[in-house]
Amino acid sequence: MRVRSWFRVVVAALVALTGLAVLPGTATAAPPGRTPVVLFPAFHLTKLRVTVTNQTVAPDCPRSGVFEDWFGSGQPDAGFTQVCQDRLSTLRYDPDPRTPMPARFHEQPGVAVRFINYGSTTSAPFYEPLYQRLTAAGYVRDRDIRVAGYDSRLTPDMGGFLQRTRALVEATYRANGNRPVHLVGHSNGPIYAQYLLTHTSQAWRDTYIHGFTPIAGNFPGQGLLYAVLFTGLNVRDYGYPTTRENAESSAAMYLTAPSTYLSAADPRIFGDREIVIQDASTGRAYTPRDYPRLFADAGLPVAGQIAAHYIGSVPFTQPRSFPNVDVYAEKGSGLPTVVGARLANLVPGQVLPADQFMTRDGDGNQEDITNDAVLAWQAMRGHRFSLTDNPGVDHFSLPGDPALLDRLVANLARPRSPAGA
Repeated sequence: MRVRSWFRVVVAALVALTGLAVLPGTATAAPPGRTPVVLFPAFHLTKLRVTVTNQTVAPDCPRSGVFEDWFGSGQPDAGFTQVCQDRLSTLRYDPDPRTPMPARFHEQPGVAVRFINYGSTTSAPFYEPLYQRLTAAGYVRDRDIRVAGYDSRLTPDMGGFLQRTRALVEATYRANGNRPVHLVGHSNGPIYAQYLLTHTSQAWRDTYIHGFTPIAGNFPGQGLLYAVLFTGLNVRDYGYPTTRENAESSAAMYLTAPSTYLSAADPRIFGDREIVIQDASTGRAYTPRDYPRLFADAGLPVAGQIAAHYIGSVPFTQPRSFPNVDVYAEKGSGLPTVVGARLANLVPGQVLPADQFMTRDGDGNQEDITNDAVLAWQAMRGHRFSLTDNPGVDHFSLPGDPALLDRLVANLARPRSPAGA
């Protein structure tokens, strides 16, 4: 006992002198201070830079150059129209069944995609109201507020996401006096945070994680993504294409992006509770449960292959996939929310008038089925769980809502539940 006590004293001294973190599962109590935050942005709210060098896949587009890809980035960069950006951002897919699914996706020849200021708050400027609220509470950008960005075309089993994000969380922990980190995610971001939490050990979580605030977490996907495979969606303004050429280039991009299927309504959660596609040429309607038939009827075998692997591929409803950290979830409600579309036929690249989209209650982007699915975590033992409704607050206003941010700051100051200590 004396040797063990002496050893712990030595370890504590070394940590104090060198700043080195102790091993997962052996951390002592963190000193008083602010709980650091790592933010997981929504779909295409991470700034990416696309560098094109001697490309030949799109002859009508610039052979070389640079453009940025993120929501709110403004008008298309000189020479790279929206259609050119779609074509150059479209992943190539290798259908060889001998190749593991995450390894089947590749950039176009001559195209390289990189993060802009990874880890920094400048990498996700959409969340400026959140940053300002935290700095008003004493936080310092890029020290105890960090951003775990990701390429929104990819799923969390690709692109080094897990290793990169673990390293960011651990570095944030060390840089803030070995204080456990609180994960905040918005929209698709919580899916990636959930992947991190379920692909690390409980000892790692007990050492590094304070808690998790998913804001409108898209855990089971949403019906809208099935329609996007036929209509496309422009990232810069989240608007639907208004020309046939743009609709075709955008739909083609989503058809081979694995994240499209990660974000599509999981039939295990949705069943047949909503119609996501109506085909006017046949009179047939498709629910999430019908997705294999939808892709077969549309003659989209590649979509069928990717969908079978990635729809519902980040589980969360069963005890073995609970995050096992304190969770303070937030959602919006009471707003018409697009969940599907009435199509002339099942050919990708259609331009639709607004009255051809089908809606149900939600937060203006994700339906009630999606936003309520996190209630499965009520069964999580040993950790706190809450889900707060914000009626009338839309999906993209939620992370800047003053009442929500006040709750976030209050929860950051709470100690972890005993099971997470």
